[in-house]
Amino acid sequence: MSIKLIAFDLDGTLVNAYTAITRSFNYTMKTLGYPVQDALTIRRAVGLGDKQLLAAFVDKKDLDKALGLYRKHHTADLKRYAKLLPGARGVLSFLRKKGYHLAVASNRPTRFSHIILRSLSIKKYFNYVLCADKIKRGKPSPDILRRVMRRLGVTAAQTIYVGDMAIDAQTGRNAGVKTIIVTGGSSTLAEIKKERPWRIIPGIFSFVQLFSYP
Repeated sequence: MSIKLIAFDLDGTLVNAYTAITRSFNYTMKTLGYPVQDALTIRRAVGLGDKQLLAAFVDKKDLDKALGLYRKHHTADLKRYAKLLPGARGVLSFLRKKGYHLAVASNRPTRFSHIILRSLSIKKYFNYVLCADKIKRGKPSPDILRRVMRRLGVTAAQTIYVGDMAIDAQTGRNAGVKTIIVTGGSSTLAEIKKERPWRIIPGIFSFVQLFSYP
């Protein structure tokens, strides 16, 4: 396999930040007088970025205020509650030692992605980090993966994208790259299977077992 680049989503793929998301989301709802939501409802709404997450639950007139409240609260909660998923650090370390380019391609805003990467001490593993607020169209548009590939000088045939949602499978397909989807994130297994990714795995811990890397 002539793979040179492996790009990763963050939430639900390498990192469990759902506690932080839920806390910040419900803090925002309470502050603005909206109903709080259960963790599963919030988890299922994640994937298109924080603005789109909030937009589904607050009136348009309150969206900017909600976003400000959420982001201020989330800055602290991410540092406290975000955790690496089992096996994530080992996978990243293994792949870097094998000489692969690694990248993050996430719909999470850049500032918060870097908070996660720094607080969990995994930023050093990545050659490039690109988030949807730095491009015109986020996932499932292929733009984010195409820019990552251009930046690192690889082709679609040399790239794998790893995510946890149906939208990640759609993004990879739109960019012409193979996708590996980790179950247990924001999408159900049925939703993932419907998108027919290249591989489906039960967790990032089993990622390395798919290949005999050179």
